[in-house]
Amino acid sequence: MLSIERSIIDAIVAHARRDHPDEACGVVAGAVGSDTPSRHIPMENAARSMTFYEFDSMEQLRVWREMDDRDEEPVVIYHSHTATEAYPSRTDVSFAGEPGAHYLLVSTREPDSEEIRSFRIVDGVVTEEPVRIVEAGVDPHAVQSYMFGQSPATVDYECSGR
Repeated sequence: MLSIERSIIDAIVAHARRDHPDEACGVVAGAVGSDTPSRHIPMENAARSMTFYEFDSMEQLRVWREMDDRDEEPVVIYHSHTATEAYPSRTDVSFAGEPGAHYLLVSTREPDSEEIRSFRIVDGVVTEEPVRIVEAGVDPHAVQSYMFGQSPATVDYECSGR
């Protein structure tokens, strides 16, 4: 499962809308081994194409070196599809070179909505995974409410051990 902050998803969708009708692309970096996307890095589609994306090789080298310097890795690699569903094409699969990354696709074919899906692509095998969008600054494992329908005045918080 890909857990990602809403602000990052919003930035990716805005990038995809801004570059439409060309495909947009980029990465979301996170601490090595964390599987936590935390830093959005929009990149230039060197192909400037409606049906294909390609990282500029010099920009990719700079971004990957920067991630190395910051002890980060590409947790998410994303791009948009402008006229088709958010599913990896044969070309997408053949260029998927980060087996540990989540491959996020955004379809901007509909002007008023977007389709967001995530996949793992390992050795040419595509596996879709759920996307969980979380609010920034909220621990997704924290209990948000523990009242369970009772008012604080009627709950006995004392633990006597009896």
